[in-house]
Amino acid sequence: MSLDPRTRLLIEAPIVPTLLRLAVPNVITTVVQASTGLIETYFIGKLGTDALAGVALVFPGVMLMQMMSAGAMGGGVSSAIARALGAGRREDADATVLHALVIAAGFAVFFTAIVIAFGPWLYSALGGRDVSLGVALTYSNIVFAGVILIWVFNTLANIIRGTGNTLFPAMVTLLGALLLIPASAALIFGFGVLPAMGVAGGATGILAYYGIGSLAFVYYLWSGRAVVTPKLMETRLRWPLFRDILRIGLLASLTSIMTNFTIALTTGVVGAFGPAAIAGYGVGTRLEYLLIPLAFGFGGPLVALVGTNIGAGNRARALRAAWIGGWICFGLTEAIGVAAALFPAAWLSLFDSDPAMIAAGSAYLRVVGPFYGFFGLGMALYFASQGAGALKWPLIAGVSRLVIAVGGGYLLLRWTGNLTFVYAALAAGLAVLGLMIAVAVWAGVWFKTRDDSAKSSG
Repeated sequence: MSLDPRTRLLIEAPIVPTLLRLAVPNVITTVVQASTGLIETYFIGKLGTDALAGVALVFPGVMLMQMMSAGAMGGGVSSAIARALGAGRREDADATVLHALVIAAGFAVFFTAIVIAFGPWLYSALGGRDVSLGVALTYSNIVFAGVILIWVFNTLANIIRGTGNTLFPAMVTLLGALLLIPASAALIFGFGVLPAMGVAGGATGILAYYGIGSLAFVYYLWSGRAVVTPKLMETRLRWPLFRDILRIGLLASLTSIMTNFTIALTTGVVGAFGPAAIAGYGVGTRLEYLLIPLAFGFGGPLVALVGTNIGAGNRARALRAAWIGGWICFGLTEAIGVAAALFPAAWLSLFDSDPAMIAAGSAYLRVVGPFYGFFGLGMALYFASQGAGALKWPLIAGVSRLVIAVGGGYLLLRWTGNLTFVYAALAAGLAVLGLMIAVAVWAGVWFKTRDDSAKSSG
């Protein structure tokens, strides 16, 4: 079996140095990418609490697009390419590029139509009123009209990551962020001949970032420098290659949907306390969302490491890589959560000084922050499970989190009228998410799933 030297490194090189070599640029990529949203929130916070609340209503939907295109369906793309390269199926890896782009375009068109059509009802149901609702619709309509740029950007980046190259996506993301920060401020507040566009300027800046980044990835892939070679015109669409992406990506997307659905529904519960409470909870959960790209920083390389080694038949090495990445993520996210719980105002006051907003956000961080480590562990093992092609238990864990966080939070709010109990349900949901996935991986569900599939196909 002839393997590219870069693919062989994933199979033969020591795990810890290899994981760190791949993870460090990927962590930089994802943290910088998430920070662009935080910086935009900082700018929008200068427009007032209603503007901050309006964008908070849209943010779960934007993050859903990011998570689905980068971590869920994008993980399916990376996994499919990594397993094909690990098994020596170079032609299938090349052909996967076209199939991945077709899937990305399909999902983008679907979400554009749904959100623009039902946005007014959705944001009203989540608590948007008057000015905050108008802000939400302005921001949402612009972002979702161009959401295909987010899907193309993350699909192309995951094609490259699936080959074991995390450095180039990191470079594109970092350079793009350096351009986006001043551009976003200029578009929101105005600069020179540019008029002040408010939240519309923030949305326009985000789309420009993804559009320019997509062009950079196109150049890299079509220049012949990548392990895979896109052959769009020569490739015949084949259902097995769609299936190889979708069987992982669809299940992973359900997990992403549930993560954002959990926060969106809880935002609706919190909305009963007014715009300041929505804004405080929204800013608080932005820190939780920041953990997702941090976990993806290690999760992206885990998809490639686990997928390539399973494709090559190295099960023990794949499992060891998953646990190393999982415990590193636990330590990093737990440290962030504990710091946020001890000093919540240090985070919240970056975005607004409204006492009611800071009070609501502080209550969230004090209760939920100490459980962030379980979220990091669960997310890292979720990405590793993508590489293994076994997402049943991560999906079950996501459903369990949804039921505990939203159902339990709603009931506790009805019984007590106290937001603190809602946040306690969210914390319990995070603990269940992490522990359930960890126990499933420890019990060997990855290989039971693959062995059962082999027996049924045989």
